[in-house]
Amino acid sequence: MDKDFSLQEVPQANRNGYLRMFVVMLGFTFFSASMLSGGELGLGLTMKDFIWMVLLGNFILGAYTGGLAYIAAKTGLSTHLLARYAFGEKGSYLASFLLGATQVGWFGVGIAMFAVPVNRVTGIDMFTLIVISGAAMTFSAFFGMKALAILSFVAVPAIAVLGSTSVGIAVSDLGGLSELFAYQPEQSLGLAAALTICVGSFASGGTLTPDFARFAKTKKSAVLTTLIAFFVGNSLMFLFGAVGSIATGAGDISDVMFSQGLIIPAVIVLGLNIWTTNDNALYASGLGFSNITKISKSKLVVFNGIVGTLLAMWLYNNFIGWLTLLGGALPPIGAIILADYFILNKGHYLKLDDMDLEMVKWPAIIAWIGGFASAQWLPGIPPLNSMIGAVVLFVGLTKLAEKATDQKQATLGEEV
Repeated sequence: MDKDFSLQEVPQANRNGYLRMFVVMLGFTFFSASMLSGGELGLGLTMKDFIWMVLLGNFILGAYTGGLAYIAAKTGLSTHLLARYAFGEKGSYLASFLLGATQVGWFGVGIAMFAVPVNRVTGIDMFTLIVISGAAMTFSAFFGMKALAILSFVAVPAIAVLGSTSVGIAVSDLGGLSELFAYQPEQSLGLAAALTICVGSFASGGTLTPDFARFAKTKKSAVLTTLIAFFVGNSLMFLFGAVGSIATGAGDISDVMFSQGLIIPAVIVLGLNIWTTNDNALYASGLGFSNITKISKSKLVVFNGIVGTLLAMWLYNNFIGWLTLLGGALPPIGAIILADYFILNKGHYLKLDDMDLEMVKWPAIIAWIGGFASAQWLPGIPPLNSMIGAVVLFVGLTKLAEKATDQKQATLGEEV
């Protein structure tokens, strides 16, 4: 039996309670890139503005991911299976390919993000670090949600304690909280740019929320654990990065801890943080390619893990900009799913097995293209542009298509 339910809804008997879902979602939001983003925000904002931007950014992310978590818990379906309703059977392959390929890419980058600094401070052979870390992350992702929960139970408190310790040292070095709040950036970051960084740091990853939230026993626990994870987990990541950058000039908590002489805690924090992120990425990529190929998730996780590990340094050196660009293509997918469920279907889907799915729903494909274009070329906050643009186009085009179909049927009826 496929214990990860790659191509079907998760049965109620296999759902998880609040605590397990909470640590899994916290591990999901304990994201290395959020610390780097926090460092960028810390160097460009006062602490007061930083707090407001992080709260507002996580409110937006929470609304987006919370909506997806609700749908997932109610239907028991992954992002890729939910995409079948909005994009069609074959149309969902576009969403699955974009999500899957992007996550394999970030998996490889994550391995290199661990290996490069650890090699620098310990001298351990780079190839050895990449192979061992890639194998360990692939091994745990192979076992699915159960392994993700166990890893999160270990990683979440360890990262929180060690990261908080480092922040405490940084605040002390600055001269206390009063000095931290008195900090004035040399080059101010605009509030719109700051909000773009906050939302953009996790808008693409947040699209994968249903892959994990579908295991929640109730809709309430799915939404609550997702919201709390963002307001606690993601905010902590931003805070660790911001305080460290203000104190040392380094945006990554591992670099901060290295400079503080906390070599072993730095390696632990860096390793666990990237491990939770990479396991989620690899798990999600397996579900995505399973939707396309119908091969079991576990086999695809192994394949994707090998590919990501072998290409780790190449991806790290050449592909981050491309992956960032691809990341802008993911929020419109989640926005279209939300619009299809809440607006067009009034919060109700038939069982997937009972659906007579279209092969391709062109309004969704066109809306995805429009949403992606909105992120690239319209002024404002790119992730929000992409989501709003996709929703407006998708709902509008779907209504027009339905109206045209009704008129055609009415004309045929008159002719008869």
